[in-house]
Amino acid sequence: MNANEFSSIWVYLSTSPLLGLTLTLVAYIAAYTIYRKSRFNPLLNPVAISVALLILLLLATGTDYKDYFEGAQFVHFLLGPATVALAIPLYQQLGRLRTLLLPILSSVLAGVCVAAVSAVASAWLLGASPATLLSLAPKSVTAPVAMGIAERIGGLPSLTAVLVVTTGIIGAIVGFRVFTLLGIRNDSIKGIAMGVTSHGIGTARAFQISSEAGAFSGLSMALSAILSALLLPWLMTVPGLAL
Repeated sequence: MNANEFSSIWVYLSTSPLLGLTLTLVAYIAAYTIYRKSRFNPLLNPVAISVALLILLLLATGTDYKDYFEGAQFVHFLLGPATVALAIPLYQQLGRLRTLLLPILSSVLAGVCVAAVSAVASAWLLGASPATLLSLAPKSVTAPVAMGIAERIGGLPSLTAVLVVTTGIIGAIVGFRVFTLLGIRNDSIKGIAMGVTSHGIGTARAFQISSEAGAFSGLSMALSAILSALLLPWLMTVPGLAL
């Protein structure tokens, strides 16, 4: 097949909305295969690899992101059901949750505040623009909620989405190594920390460690999303804190 024939076929395929969905699935399957053959090395996170593959493919073919997303938006839609499905392993830990509810709420609240303040303060010291600072504030929240918060407080939802994915990937790569260095062995504590700091990607990594870590990560991810949605817009109205 010569270059002209390949170009003609690609132009034809690129008009189909299913192309984006197919490319997304193929990229993730390839990335997960690499991840599995590496014995689940966190440095070869399948989300990071699949994102890189898709970016390279879109750049190489000159495909506009909007055209790609027409098909890939079905995967985006499934973020909602996937998040709700986290309630199943959470229900299995219901007994422990009842005894740990207050410590969990207080730790999630502290985590939400530290995540937002540390990110915004660091960017402010480096001279970031107000729009960038507002986009950074919800970077540890799951993507759909974070983008909504960013839009509400005056940030850039598209930038927030990139920051959310980056935060999740970094957390999934280094999170459990940090727990080992700190001597943390309790899976529920690991899960809570991963859910607050690394949302869905971190929760997926937590499930690879244990169902307990995954369940508590899913809970803290949901709680941090709720608290962030309530607190961050309110903080923007406080005199002296508004950017």
